[in-house]
Amino acid sequence: MSAGPACDVDAVIVGSGPNGLAAAVVLARAGLSVLVLEAESTLGGGARTLDLGLAPGLTHDLCSAVHPLAVASPFFREFDLRGRGVELVTPEVSYGQPFGTGPAALAHRDLGRTAAGLGLDGRAWERFFRPLLAAPDAIVAAALGDKRSLPLTSGSSGRGGVGVRRDAPAGPRSADRLTAIRALGSFGLRVGSEGTALWNLPWRTEAAKALLTGVATHAIGRQPSLTTAGTGLLLATLAHGEGWPIPVGGSQVITNALVADLTAHGGEVRTDVRVRSVEDLPPARAVLFDTTAEAAAAVLGDALPARVRQGLRGLGHGPGAAKVDLVIDGPIPWGDPRLGDAGTVHVGGTRAEMAAAEAQVVAGRMPARPVVLVSDPGRFDPSRVVGGLRPVWAYAHVPADCPIDPTRFVLAQIERFAPGFRERIVAVRGTPASRMAEHNANLVGGDISGGRLGLARLVARPRWAWETKRLAGTSAYLCSAATTPGPGVHGMAGFHAARDVLAQRFGMRDGVSLGM
Repeated sequence: MSAGPACDVDAVIVGSGPNGLAAAVVLARAGLSVLVLEAESTLGGGARTLDLGLAPGLTHDLCSAVHPLAVASPFFREFDLRGRGVELVTPEVSYGQPFGTGPAALAHRDLGRTAAGLGLDGRAWERFFRPLLAAPDAIVAAALGDKRSLPLTSGSSGRGGVGVRRDAPAGPRSADRLTAIRALGSFGLRVGSEGTALWNLPWRTEAAKALLTGVATHAIGRQPSLTTAGTGLLLATLAHGEGWPIPVGGSQVITNALVADLTAHGGEVRTDVRVRSVEDLPPARAVLFDTTAEAAAAVLGDALPARVRQGLRGLGHGPGAAKVDLVIDGPIPWGDPRLGDAGTVHVGGTRAEMAAAEAQVVAGRMPARPVVLVSDPGRFDPSRVVGGLRPVWAYAHVPADCPIDPTRFVLAQIERFAPGFRERIVAVRGTPASRMAEHNANLVGGDISGGRLGLARLVARPRWAWETKRLAGTSAYLCSAATTPGPGVHGMAGFHAARDVLAQRFGMRDGVSLGM
């Protein structure tokens, strides 16, 4: 597709997830006319909070609930959610890991306190993470960059605004260059050990092993692997830094802040608009897809060169996540009560148990004891508790497109480490992986990663091409988790795509301020 002589708007964004809205905000702040089209009746994609009708007045996060990247992402740093009235509560225990009948392992924000709780592995844990905490911004910049430039080639944009240059806003904010290089080197070495058969060498206790494996399961895949290790170590580093914040009121408040800024700068949003083909799009000088790669290919059809269309379809989808939303009449009765202080609990048992369960999922088999991620937002946000009832958020890792209701598996896993949990359940709703796309078309078969993960697929995403955002031969761009830097509520895929649109379609290469 190409822009005609008369365009209704400068840019159309298909999809209103965090990446789509981030792109829309950048473009609107640059002075462009922007229209966001959303198929659902509510905005936000993976950052929505709704009343599911399970209990009067109680709301549930549909997808994401805890947001370490909402304060670490370069885009959100400059957008400044807190400055826009979004209240973020950060638990002192970022995540916890029950793994047996004894005490659970806890990842405190305080590195020393975490180490003190790991016994024989305490000193090793501190040595493992201390170099990374010397320059966490450099690690985040490398992880969330567009994978087409070195993260140390530029400093942050600071007061000058987020630049549209290829290297911005990637550089470390506060660490000097040498410290940042050392931190990145240390990060690479640690990913190399935790992501390979060497992963047990540094550790003597099951507590440390399970704690690292649990956080690595945020990337669904074989354990060990470089992809899961990289994801886990990034999140673990953030856990010992600024922590894993929970938005007061639910994830929807992040979406609302983005929408408010967009409309304040002249942008428009329309819900209940499903885009199936180019005929459903108004004339525009650029179209950005916050969708799966295959959905973008389906909409553009023959307008795409065959090699591009084939590349988009080739990304495919990874294993699934199945959701269970619960209402309970009190806190989760964890066998180790300290787990109640953790914003997220990784329920899966020992390192070996979790690795076995994830291997079954990748192989297409439903494990009897799947890995389950659990959060009780009411523990940190009293506004989420209504009449003594509270929502509980849980995900189970399952095979792609699995039609099995995950409820009994999730309840059994939580009950295993929280005896009496079932007695506190007032209402429950399970959503199989095969039905996750019913409320968010991007979650095909329960794939919450926007396509297959893997080291190559995080660099060449969605296809092997230098420009991972622009869909060659068209005026269309991909701005979703299906492109670099991949999944997560960070807005950076949207930012990178908007930067390319401004430079390539509108000849705008100056910085765009995201500040208030």
